[in-house]
Amino acid sequence: MTAEGQKRAAETAVARKRMGGPLDAAENLNLGERCIMMANTGPMLPMGYMSGYQIVQGPGYVMILSERMHDFRVIPLDARPHPPSTVRQWKGDSRGRWDGNTLIVDTTNFNSKRPGVGDNFAAGQAFRGASEDMHLTEWFTRVDADTIQYRFTIDDPRTWVKPWTAEVPILKDEIQGPLFEHACHEGNYSVGNMLKGAREAEKKAAAAASKTGSK
Repeated sequence: MTAEGQKRAAETAVARKRMGGPLDAAENLNLGERCIMMANTGPMLPMGYMSGYQIVQGPGYVMILSERMHDFRVIPLDARPHPPSTVRQWKGDSRGRWDGNTLIVDTTNFNSKRPGVGDNFAAGQAFRGASEDMHLTEWFTRVDADTIQYRFTIDDPRTWVKPWTAEVPILKDEIQGPLFEHACHEGNYSVGNMLKGAREAEKKAAAAASKTGSK
């Protein structure tokens, strides 16, 4: 990694060690805990569960829907340019094209606030600590009726001294039937309970301070 990348990685490690507090406000929780977004939309790496995808192609577009959080990507195929670098998005800006049987997707214009796989506890870090200048290239190749070979390259000179590539299969038999609703907010008792716990701790601290002051 570059010196800048190592610095961000160290900051992420410190943030991970702080897990367990402070949790006195919703903004102190990561984006996944708040049911806003997860880190499996770019690149699309499998997580412990709910790692299914629905891929739909229509005229001029490909849409990829993630089972977790129902994050989705709408990818134009009409060779339109990326927006100016001043436009930054959570999932970046994707453009796709076909090369034979392979869909190639080029994504830029990330913001610096994305959670990343492996860094998801430190909201504010992009994928593996990457900068907002991360350039993601993905290849989707249908190798048989049940398998898409997924390959991606990360290019971010601010973080890594050279681009690097990984590859993982997307298997059809991992998902049997449709993607079911990910009712994250409806079942998200942990956020409310953590905030209630923080309020209770504040009450106890105030009561203790009051007793000390009255002596």
